[in-house]
Amino acid sequence: MIDGFLQERKEIGGVMSTDEKQKRGFANDDSIESMLTMREACRLLNVHSNTLRRWGQQGMLRIYRVGPRGHRRFRRKDVIALLTEQLRA
Repeated sequence: MIDGFLQERKEIGGVMSTDEKQKRGFANDDSIESMLTMREACRLLNVHSNTLRRWGQQGMLRIYRVGPRGHRRFRRKDVIALLTEQLRA
């Protein structure tokens, strides 16, 4: 499920080129590749964006703010860990 989602993300252009990453100041390829947008994280977890925001405020999931507008990003491994926890419950 997760691998298919990430492959689809690459196919629709969800991954920046190396030049674009350098322009935006990302330190290495892993830093942006391992981050998910709000929409991507919601889709993986099958929850509404408001739920994901609340979980971030409650400390259930770490939120990273990027860019001048403070867009939320989530580490892929954090989302996968939360998803695994949800599946066990």
